[in-house]
Amino acid sequence: MGRVGLTTERLVRAGAELADEAGFEEVTVSALARRFDVKVASLYSHVKNSQDLRTRIALLALEELADRAAEALAGRAGKDALTALANVYRDYAHQHPGRYAAAQLRLDPETVAASAGVRHAQMTRALLRGYDLAEPDRTHAVRLLGSVFNGYVGLELGGSFSHSAPDTDETWARVLDALDALLRNWPAA
Repeated sequence: MGRVGLTTERLVRAGAELADEAGFEEVTVSALARRFDVKVASLYSHVKNSQDLRTRIALLALEELADRAAEALAGRAGKDALTALANVYRDYAHQHPGRYAAAQLRLDPETVAASAGVRHAQMTRALLRGYDLAEPDRTHAVRLLGSVFNGYVGLELGGSFSHSAPDTDETWARVLDALDALLRNWPAA
């Protein structure tokens, strides 16, 4: 394939696909050039370097996740909303492991402020209004949910739960039950 049709968006999408296939850590401008059978230099008019490419993939992943979360949360509250949001993250991670890893990339504050990451925080805070948490407990709960979702999914994708019963879906449901119970009975400071 020649240079014809190369755009930043096409390269970022191809990088996201590469991340899902080979792992996010394998995404480089060189790897992408090999995928398109072009010289590395021909990609520099579209992306600055591998870090720029990886950042753009992270932004794509955050946007895709936010869109899925917004759709899943519409009209839901309480445990139903908690379960919907948690399942969006888990399902996305299983469908797009490289993109999910990209969504964890540390971004500079300006990039974060302009990203869909802000929507994630807003949706999580909106979900928590159903649990009647005031600040700073709402912020603590946002961090707890992110930690549990990302930690469980990371361990699950890494195979940590594949060696024993019960089934990971059963454990996931119990984890969400426990989170709901904790959020409904948040400890006083």
